Amino acid sequence: MTAEDAIFLEKINKYAEKVLGDIDPQKTHVSEQLQKLRPVMQELAMEYKMDVEDVFIKYMDLASEANVTANAEFKAKYGEDDVMDLPIR
Repeated sequence: MTAEDAIFLEKINKYAEKVLGDIDPQKTHVSEQLQKLRPVMQELAMEYKMDVEDVFIKYMDLASEANVTANAEFKAKYGEDDVMDLPIR
């Protein structure tokens, strides 16, 4: 991910934290979540001279890439197991 891509993703994520903070993603339709993100996506579309649909696609690609990277870093730090060894009290 380039530095410009990281800034792009960060702008959407910061906005999402503000407007989606108290929304349960399991109970809220994706279309409703996207509607709340539309203002920042329109802003980025104008800034980057892109269609809003292309901003959404780029966001999804970058978010997936960031998730894969975070997961790889987690596995590198804690191992391949899905279960962490926590002390039993």
